[in-house]
Amino acid sequence: MPKNEDIEKFARQLQEQIMAQIRKKYSEIVIDYWQHPRNFKKIDSPDGYAQVKGTCGDTMEMYIKVEDDKITDCSFQTDGCGTSIACGSVATEIARGKSFIQALGLVSAEEILKRIGGLPPPDVHCAQLAAETLRRALADYLYQKRNSWKKLYRKI
Repeated sequence: MPKNEDIEKFARQLQEQIMAQIRKKYSEIVIDYWQHPRNFKKIDSPDGYAQVKGTCGDTMEMYIKVEDDKITDCSFQTDGCGTSIACGSVATEIARGKSFIQALGLVSAEEILKRIGGLPPPDVHCAQLAAETLRRALADYLYQKRNSWKKLYRKI
């Protein structure tokens, strides 16, 4: 029967091998956002909200808070992979502190990919998912702003 030290050594070596493979495929920026997500939380009573299911089956939600036409808080949640987490994190950082119009003009898959140093072609859809979810949250904000009475009946 193996000793605890042998099992721990094997687990460390396996983890190092996995991380070496990941580093061959993804930038350190992507890995950092995956391991340390930014703004990964639900916002209660958001001013804008969207939920989008991507082509790969990942679901992403975005929440925004707006004061005086400035996005004061932006967050997301996803059940997706590490690249979905990284792209969602970057999307929230793009929007935070910007005006509605600035955020709408900046949010795109291309901008997200630029900020994280790119992704392999099979993972580009994660940037598209994050950008689309944020655009829909911004559109929801605009809709809620024009129909503010409906916000009282909305549940998230």
